[in-house]
Amino acid sequence: MTFEREEARRSFLADHGFADARRERLPGDASTRGYERLHTPSGSTLIFMDQPPSLETHPCPPEATPQERADLGYNALTRLAAGRVEAFVACAGYLRGLGLAAPEIHAFDAEAGLAVMEDLGNALFARLIEAGTDEASLYEAATDVLTSLHHAKPPARLESQGACWPLLDYDELALITASEILIEWLPQFEPAVSFSPEAVAEWREIWRPVIARGAAGASVFCHRDFHAENLLWLPDRSGPARVGLLDFQDAVRAHPAWDLSMLLHDARRDVSPQLEAAVLKRYFAARPGLDRKAFMADYHALGALNVVRIIGIFARLVARDGKPRYRAFMPRLWRYLDRCLEEPAPPGLADWLARHAGAART
Repeated sequence: MTFEREEARRSFLADHGFADARRERLPGDASTRGYERLHTPSGSTLIFMDQPPSLETHPCPPEATPQERADLGYNALTRLAAGRVEAFVACAGYLRGLGLAAPEIHAFDAEAGLAVMEDLGNALFARLIEAGTDEASLYEAATDVLTSLHHAKPPARLESQGACWPLLDYDELALITASEILIEWLPQFEPAVSFSPEAVAEWREIWRPVIARGAAGASVFCHRDFHAENLLWLPDRSGPARVGLLDFQDAVRAHPAWDLSMLLHDARRDVSPQLEAAVLKRYFAARPGLDRKAFMADYHALGALNVVRIIGIFARLVARDGKPRYRAFMPRLWRYLDRCLEEPAPPGLADWLARHAGAART
């Protein structure tokens, strides 16, 4: 923390009436954001979010060309929000408008990258399940959040409290970039792995029809990081609002299978095939008009793409960013990928992985 950044924090808190709050730093994650819990003199608590804009590359302008996105960097290529506070505020307003439990925003400064918001507590699904809470009931509630989101047609632009943010499609370029992360970073994670130009060309051809299906199906608000570490249990609320939502600022318009994959192919905890089947059964019961066979084909193909994306990201976190703890998640991710491959999967994918990436699994 630089002196200048701390001065900006103190000034922001003072300007918005929180100068007397006691500040408690909270654990970080893989992002460039920082969080504190504010303990006010009245005894209430709030969350203080700090996202220095200078730590991220630029987000994607809505009309940017593929070359312009490439020039801007990874966030623009993949249509990540680059940590922009206005994205968080606009998405939170949209979610609350649907009756879902996103934090209320008490103050924010988009240019400075600072915000004070409602404290939804500490009851993360992942921690509750570790402590013995029935996981099935929590996952049922999470499924109901997704069906609420997927029944609504999202606007092209989200607006709340003066903050505006475009809800861009998770398009072909973003999905191509997602598929490329593994071939770029797995060899740096595992030196025994290398990909020839022919192997790379084959990889890209395998994913081409999957990416086209994913882009064509982009139709719902996609949280994009919907898993047990970002969901909070709020038992005093009712319906889908019993699930508190965090870390949704990177939302896009995407295929509805994407957030289901994030929930059921959770890198940080095991989701059994039985629980996966129960969630999907509940989801289809709430959306009876879906073509189940076609949807499941997309779910398995896009689920496989999502898992290889996460494998690539975690390889990058270990190899580039010096975060070795992400190595421990890799075996689970490979098991999820195997599960996707048990169903109708992208032709040639299992064979490609066996021939070119086997050394990364040992």
